[in-house]
Amino acid sequence: MNQMSPVKEVSLTAAAARRIGALIAAEGNPGLMLRLAVSGGGCSGFQYGFTFDDTRNEDDLVFERDGIKLVVDETSLDLLVGAEVDFVEDLVGSSFQVRNPNASSSCGCGSSFSL
Repeated sequence: MNQMSPVKEVSLTAAAARRIGALIAAEGNPGLMLRLAVSGGGCSGFQYGFTFDDTRNEDDLVFERDGIKLVVDETSLDLLVGAEVDFVEDLVGSSFQVRNPNASSSCGCGSSFSL
């Protein structure tokens, strides 16, 4: 029996899609996509980076929810398979958070992680 390899994807929650949509509307450029990238550094070894981008590179994968596009490059995707991007508002403030099942630990600020 052939075992299928897991689907490489990253998802957005409805709250994240709404917030990204509002930010894109404020920028006035409907062609913008949210780019999520992982780079070395941060207090736990790797860190998440969010930027808006209107260009898709050759190694980018695009994930979509409610018309909102999330772009992740192939290298970052290897560290983000199965992750979910959420937008959380609480008494401390509001922020995008990445729930990454590949991270063995993360720092208190939530913007860096280790494997």
